[in-house]
Amino acid sequence: MHSVAQPWMWAVFIAFVLAMLAVDVFALGGSKAHKVSVREAAGWSIVWVALAMAFDFGLWMYLTETLGRELATAKAMEFLTGYVIEKSLSVDNVFVFLMIFAHFNVPPQHQRKVLLYGVLGAIIMRIIMVLAGSWVVTQFSWVLYLFGVFLLITGFRMLVSVEQEPDIEANPVLRLAKKILPFTKEFHGEQFSIKENGKRVFTPLLLVLILIEISDVIFAVDSIPAIFAVTTDPFIVFTSNIFAIMGLRALYFLLADMADRFHLLKFGLAFVLMFVGIKMLIVEWMHVPTGISLMVIGTILGGSVIASLFVTRHTKHK
Repeated sequence: MHSVAQPWMWAVFIAFVLAMLAVDVFALGGSKAHKVSVREAAGWSIVWVALAMAFDFGLWMYLTETLGRELATAKAMEFLTGYVIEKSLSVDNVFVFLMIFAHFNVPPQHQRKVLLYGVLGAIIMRIIMVLAGSWVVTQFSWVLYLFGVFLLITGFRMLVSVEQEPDIEANPVLRLAKKILPFTKEFHGEQFSIKENGKRVFTPLLLVLILIEISDVIFAVDSIPAIFAVTTDPFIVFTSNIFAIMGLRALYFLLADMADRFHLLKFGLAFVLMFVGIKMLIVEWMHVPTGISLMVIGTILGGSVIASLFVTRHTKHK
């Protein structure tokens, strides 16, 4: 797996992620049940985007000195495009998280802990899939065409099912969990299990966590192939993914109360997946430059956001 990154760069980045996770935990509530305000979420969303841009600039500076400006610019553009793709796809995570929390009526102050575990699970899943995906692409380059077909189908399915809400109770993993584990009917703070009459029983919050982790797996399957349309460098794939995921919790709390105003964004995400899929399928005959890809993706997402705000402009926001 060819990469511009040296081993020390991987070590430094992983140490940075662990440090920022610790800061994020305490900044968004610490160990106590805590309802994250929109102001807090907005502040941390800005911080995560700023950190991603600072990382990209630092990567560009380092590679300019070591490998030359042309390659440095190409890699910096790959990171930025990958980050935009992953960040936009993470919005779909937010819509699913909202649906899960609403289905189980999870109090806002108890959502923070579940999302923290969700982010940790997503990071682990991304590490596994980035390494596996990079190896597969290196060994079998034709797999990129399969990724392209998969993304095209996924985007089309997302497009035709935007208005449909999945039946959460029909999820086979959820049904299995209910069969083999004893659950309480009420929440008990942020606890996933408690003792009743000397026996260990589980709270509905564990069911919520199970669904969140399942959604992490599903979104990883969608997002990892998408970024391979931009770059096959495992360091660029990994870092752009992680920066997008690290800001997921703040993004959720930022959009939680106004997600209905961006309902057309789902159409934009579907078109982004289809565009990326087509790009991968035609690469042998036409190479779409990274800058053009970034412009197209930005136009699609920006257009869907503007259209959403225009359509809902007369809607009273609570």
